[in-house]
Parts: sequence; structure tokens; C-alpha cells
Amino acid sequence: MQGKDTIESTFDQLFSPILSHEIMQWTKNELKVDRYVKKLTIDRLFILMAFAQLHQLEGLREIANVLNDERFGKAVGLESISYSTISRRMATVSTEAFEALFKPLASKTGSHMNVMSGRIYHPLRVIDASTITLSLTRYRWAEFRNTTSGVKLHLRLRLFGPDVLPDKVVITPAKVADNTQMDSLVAEDPDAINVFDRGYLDYGKFDEYCKEKIHFVTRLKANAIVHVLEEQPCEESDTIRSDSIVLLGAGKDQMEHPLRLIKAVDTEGNAIAILTNVHYMSAEEIGDIYRNRWQIELFFKWIKQHFTVKHFYGQSDQAVANQLYIALIMHCLLTILKVDSGYRGALLEFTRCIKTCLFDLYQLFLEKLCRKPSRSSRGRCTFDHDTVFQQTLSQVIAGEVDHLYDLTYDPVIL
Repeated sequence: MQGKDTIESTFDQLFSPILSHEIMQWTKNELKVDRYVKKLTIDRLFILMAFAQLHQLEGLREIANVLNDERFGKAVGLESISYSTISRRMATVSTEAFEALFKPLASKTGSHMNVMSGRIYHPLRVIDASTITLSLTRYRWAEFRNTTSGVKLHLRLRLFGPDVLPDKVVITPAKVADNTQMDSLVAEDPDAINVFDRGYLDYGKFDEYCKEKIHFVTRLKANAIVHVLEEQPCEESDTIRSDSIVLLGAGKDQMEHPLRLIKAVDTEGNAIAILTNVHYMSAEEIGDIYRNRWQIELFFKWIKQHFTVKHFYGQSDQAVANQLYIALIMHCLLTILKVDSGYRGALLEFTRCIKTCLFDLYQLFLEKLCRKPSRSSRGRCTFDHDTVFQQTLSQVIAGEVDHLYDLTYDPVIL
């Protein structure tokens, strides 16, 4: 699978998909991001900041200090750099540059995952947004509430079985409503199914999507006006209660196209109303698709816990957006290498191994990644309390009780 590339370091294998991609050269030539730049070119800047994401470094001084590691400095091609230079570059490089790097890499990662798995996964696209709170005094441009600022990461996530991939992203101040970015995120591929929550409910948009044959699955609000046109038969199930064809709204706000309304219950027995224009699947399948919406919540939680996206190295809007794009690019790179390595475990465990083996030979990294534990745990040891009781009882009957009054003695341990 790896061939001759196994002689390279893990560092080379991790970053080669983006450093060797023609889009990096296009970014330099067309966007002119390295004009008048002598040391900290766009590729070096990316590696520095991606390393900071991987190791969750706290500040620019700590990032600058990593060049004291000769292995890292040699890999990047820098002996030293000042933290002020890093700050200035993050604030001045156009976000368009990192966006241009992210888009083809996300597409390449998706194709790579399909090829390596030998199958085409169900074309699910999950859409949602997550707000990242910022200090009001430092980020006035992103004022959100009276006491805080914030940015919002609007994201479309692509599902590949147990694995996920950030597919498209829009970054805005936190005040921007989720549904304003709906058209930017919805996948227009006729084979794709877009999944989103009630925050994106828009009857006008739904009519447009029905006309353009854009498929979606969402959840209906409790106060919606519903006109039932037809009750459809549905198989008996523990979760599905009914399957109907309905028209939503009233008067001039009524939708032109009928939709499918599936009433179900979640794992805790709470009633949910699922709305869709997908008619070629069973109600049970639609219910399973909507449950996949939680994958994006888990993704937001993952990047906030394991990347540096809750505090930022710069204060400008460009610096913040660039840092978020670099985090998403880093997630794609880790996913590509995980798929290439054949590792079946969690991405978190894979990432932890990458951190400790980044400058090892790639073959050595693979051996450590797949190494079996030298000993296997048998779990918590349990005591046979009945046997211990019978032994203690026999000692008492025989008069051998002196040791029981010794505080250093524990008959259970013995």
C-alpha cells in the first residue's frame, strides 16, 4: 500500500497531500501571497500553524520556539522566526488563500476515502453551525452580545460510515443567523441528501429545493401549520408512528410542493416530526438518516477539544478565519493518513500516535501504530466472597481467631 514512500518520515507523509498539490503553487502564483516575503512563505506558515493545531500550542512565542527542535526546523526549512512575524503573516495573508487550499483537499480526501474503502458511501451531507465565544475587548469586530464577541463556523459535513469529513465551510461573525448561509452549504448534487435541524426551516427555500430536486431531511417545529393530504402505510416499528404527505403553511405562506412528514420517537421516547422531500426510502431509513445529524455535533466537540479553535493567536478577522481553516485542513490531512495506514481505530488515538512519532520513519510509525499490547488485561480482579467467608468461618470454628484482631491483617486480601 505504501511502497517506496515508507522510507520517508511520518512528517513527510502527513503534509505531502497539500504541499505537493498543484493548488499550493497556484495559490503562490495567482494570489501572490508570497510577494515580498523572504522567510515565512505560505507553505512554511501553514506547517507552523498546523503543528500548533496538532499540539495545541498556547501562543505565538511557543510556536516560534518549536524551531529550536532541529528536526522540525530542518523539515520546515527555517532556523528561526520571530513571533511577531508569525502574527503579522496570519493577519495579512488573505483568507482566500487558505480557503483555496481547503476546498480541493476536502474533495481529494472524499475521493480517497471512497477509493481506499472500495465502496461509495451514502451521500449524506449534514449541515449545522457552531459559535465560538471571544473576548469583547479584543474582538470588537465580532460583537455578539453586550458582554461577548464571537465567530460562527457554518459547516457541511460529509459522512463515510464511522468517519466524517468537513466538506464546505463559511465563517461569519456570531450574529449572523444560521439559515442565511443555507444556500451556500446545501449540496445540489441530485444524489446527495442534506440533513439539518429546525434552525434552517424556511418554506420558501424548501419549495426551491423541491423544484431543483435538492433532497433534504429536517425536523418540523411544533407550531407549524400542517395540512394532511394522505396517510401512507408504514411498517410496524418501535420508533415510527406515522408517515404522511402534507402541505405546510397557510394562505400566501403555504408551500406549493407537498412534503413527507414522518412522526417518530427518539431513544428516550420523545416525539419528533421529521420532514423530507425524499420519497424513495422507507420511513425507518429516513429516521436513521436524521439520527446521523448528531455526527456534526460530535465533530464540533472533537475539534474544540483536540485542536486550537477556542482561543486565537491573532485578533483580526483574517487571523481568526485563517486559524479555523488551518484546523479543518489539518483534520483532512490526518484523515487521509489514517485511511492510507489502514488503521481502524478512532481518529483521536491515531492523532496521539502521530504526535509522538512525527519525525520517525513512516514504516516505524506504522509498526508502532499496529503494535499489539505486550500483555492483555483480564479486567478488574473479583474476589470469590463465598469461599473467603467459608475459610474465615472454618478458622473461627477451629479457634484460630487471634490474627483477626490484628489491624494489619485483611482476610480478603489473603
